[in-house]
Amino acid sequence: MDGFSDVNDALDYPMFVVTTAANGIAAGCLVGFATQVSIDPPRFLVGLSDKNHTHAVAAHAQRLTVHLLDDSSLELARLFGERTGDELDKFEQCSWQAGDDGVPVLDGAPAWFSGTVCDRHPVGDHTAFLVDVDTAEVRRRPDRLLRLSDVSDFNPGHEA
Repeated sequence: MDGFSDVNDALDYPMFVVTTAANGIAAGCLVGFATQVSIDPPRFLVGLSDKNHTHAVAAHAQRLTVHLLDDSSLELARLFGERTGDELDKFEQCSWQAGDDGVPVLDGAPAWFSGTVCDRHPVGDHTAFLVDVDTAEVRRRPDRLLRLSDVSDFNPGHEA
């Protein structure tokens, strides 16, 4: 629908890196479809493209970690947005620590939160993962979050 595409072109969503792990495999990708959906209990909805490596791992994962990004996180955004885990171990290219359930927590992110996946719903070409947030850390308060317009020139590792 052309009108909806025009409206979406005007939106400038914040971008996140989402990481997960299952069956000894860690994965992560750049995400633009994400939002808080509940205050009590704290819940967050993440949309993962069904075409990417992270989706395949997250389908079997117990937990997702969502990393906020700012201007100083552009290289992390590029790594997780332009490269695919089908061809490269992204975690060999950045600094991280193992968090709950072995899910990578990226050192370069200004803030992050994590939680168990309490539901999954196919919603077209993405799957909505509902995360029950149980852990969070603010390392520094970003003046401005990284936005879609900041990464619009990226060449994605997979089509959305």
